[in-house]
Amino acid sequence: MSDDAAACEAHSSCCACLRLANRHALYEEHGYSAAIRSGDLLFVSGQVGSRSDGTPEPDFARQVQLAFENLKATLGAAGCTLDDVVDVTTFHTDPENQFPTIMAVKQTVFREPPYPNWTAIGVNWLAGFDFEIKVIARIPAKA
Repeated sequence: MSDDAAACEAHSSCCACLRLANRHALYEEHGYSAAIRSGDLLFVSGQVGSRSDGTPEPDFARQVQLAFENLKATLGAAGCTLDDVVDVTTFHTDPENQFPTIMAVKQTVFREPPYPNWTAIGVNWLAGFDFEIKVIARIPAKA
């Protein structure tokens, strides 16, 4: 399979998964993809902790958990798991006060070494959200 065909296949399966989760319209509306395959890497767009209607989950701990759940679903649509993640970038509206909650959730997701690279960035706006996570994952050979 060519890289273009594989990218299209990975993109299509991501889109199918997102349609089931009622998230596909968000990507269409704003003109970007949930994830793009390039060779053996999957670049996942920022995932947020939205409720089923697309609005931000008001409880911060739950918002972080939902963001990781959305990430897991997007990775799964391309044949990846959280174990395939090699690089993480997170965005925080109040890093100093949010970090203990984020770290508690992170420790349930990435339980043992090797841990992925991680960059945390403080921002002043996330479209009503308080946490966003984007990753790069290595696609397993079987995917």
